[in-house]
Amino acid sequence: MNRLYFGDNLQWLSDRKEFPDESVDLVYLDPPFNSNADYNVLFREPSGQVSQAQFHAFTDTWSWADAADTYHQFIDTCRNVAVVELMEALHSFLKHSPMMAYLAMMAPPLVELHRVLKSTGSLYLHCDPTASHYLRIALDEIFDAKNFRNEIVWKRSSSHADIKQGMRRCGRIHDVLLLYAKSDTAIWNPVFTPYDEDYVESMYRFVDDQGRRYREGDLTAARPGGDVSFEWRVKRRINSNERWISSKWE
Repeated sequence: MNRLYFGDNLQWLSDRKEFPDESVDLVYLDPPFNSNADYNVLFREPSGQVSQAQFHAFTDTWSWADAADTYHQFIDTCRNVAVVELMEALHSFLKHSPMMAYLAMMAPPLVELHRVLKSTGSLYLHCDPTASHYLRIALDEIFDAKNFRNEIVWKRSSSHADIKQGMRRCGRIHDVLLLYAKSDTAIWNPVFTPYDEDYVESMYRFVDDQGRRYREGDLTAARPGGDVSFEWRVKRRINSNERWISSKWE
């Protein structure tokens, strides 16, 4: 309880004594994006050296030279045959591209996170549109597509389109959160917030003798002229012959 683990998440997740099967209630991960950007080092190893986890996460781009060993080890040891086949199919398509290197580094911890997640648990993966479609394919295999719950769009406050600087596309204004449940028994607690008082007073202006608010609505048709009649037709079988019977309701 209340323990913080320091270091490479895959190394910790692979320790089955620390993380046995179905021991985690909820997973939220915000891994490095496939953004081709440089970031400052956030932590170092106890020796003072740059953490290898940080080295892979915060270099300018994802390199197949760094990911190749991880990929081949994953292919050789992963017990989920469907996931292995998917990764091999992606490799045949993406070759040794930075995107394939990124997926090769993401797949192993995702498999371990599925293992440690309780049947009542859920996983939220925070990513961006450059790789979300590939990550969703991987999660469909790892978690089963039927356990996909939501694609949540996190919209930024401004577009940063930089049109005046020559950008020739729409601004990127959102991140993506992919929500997967471990099973049909995953816990989901809806959260309700009270209505704003101004909204209640404007929408429910009338009050009954018990102090309960309500509003009056028009039960007639929306269009002028009433439009409260329509014609319906139904097909019936009479003496082995089918025929249409029409009627009018007003």
